[in-house]
Amino acid sequence: MKEALFYELVDQEKGVIKCLLCPKECLIKKDQVGFCRARKNINNKLYSLIYSKISSYGMDPIEKKPLYHFYPGIMVLSLGTIGCNFSCDFCQNWTISQANIKDVSVEELSPEKAVQLALQNNSPAIAYTYSEPLIWYEYVLDTAKLAKKNNLKNILVTNGFINYEPLLKILPFIDALNIDLKSFRNSFYQKYCQGKLSPVLRTIELSKEYCHLEITNLIIPGLNDSEEEIKEMVDWISSLNEEIPLHFSRYFPCYKMNISATPISTLYKARDIAQKKLKYVYLGNIWDEEANATYCGNCKTLLIKRTGYNIINLGLDEDGKCRHCGEKVVHL
Repeated sequence: MKEALFYELVDQEKGVIKCLLCPKECLIKKDQVGFCRARKNINNKLYSLIYSKISSYGMDPIEKKPLYHFYPGIMVLSLGTIGCNFSCDFCQNWTISQANIKDVSVEELSPEKAVQLALQNNSPAIAYTYSEPLIWYEYVLDTAKLAKKNNLKNILVTNGFINYEPLLKILPFIDALNIDLKSFRNSFYQKYCQGKLSPVLRTIELSKEYCHLEITNLIIPGLNDSEEEIKEMVDWISSLNEEIPLHFSRYFPCYKMNISATPISTLYKARDIAQKKLKYVYLGNIWDEEANATYCGNCKTLLIKRTGYNIINLGLDEDGKCRHCGEKVVHL
């Protein structure tokens, strides 16, 4: 265990701590854990129960995160733990995200060993993913700092639900994020995720100023698939930067949700709406080469062809620019 950052003792007599890491700001009584099940009040101090605890790890294609405009084609060391500050009815990784630390088999992996593992596997980056990395805050921060010293990049795959101060502290050590924007309706976040929309939007707004950013939106039939909502979301993203890549992902029944899978036609309709405002729009969880190819946002030349997670560079130079017109398209 490691003492947590970002908390305050609000009632010493009763032993109540307020966690200040995420907008839930759980009030945690002595010997209890917060909503995420990863932070515990022990003798009026808050501790992370998951520091250096690894539930999943492996070498993944960076396209799996998904990141399509950040070092395309590389394999990246991916690390995950347990717990989450959301409880999404449709969670694909619910066996770890909704687990308690005592109920899951975990391994110890110190920040030093994580960096060593990345170097041994010739991974140019470490991705913090699988479960929610922001509740793993202390470990991610320590590992990211050490990774930077060893010329490694740091990637967060996150729901973006974090308070302003801790976000501001960690962003200087992060090189790329994929943020899951689950809906553009607060009512959706409240009902299906037990969260809120506005902090996620704030994370997106702030993150784009620090590092490479891509956004994923899982489209669920009847819940967040209306043309009106998609248009509002796209308009907002384009107002930040029309070059932010947006990934519409196909939903399949999972965990507590048994709604039928997203029709392919819904994804194409969403892409048509988004392409009117955004330069880079992709469709995930379907094997459509054209829908996952990267075209130059300026001259529309085909630059990267994707077959599954395999890529073919057809038109990028060594600086990530289009060879035809010179437009900067990806980070290399």
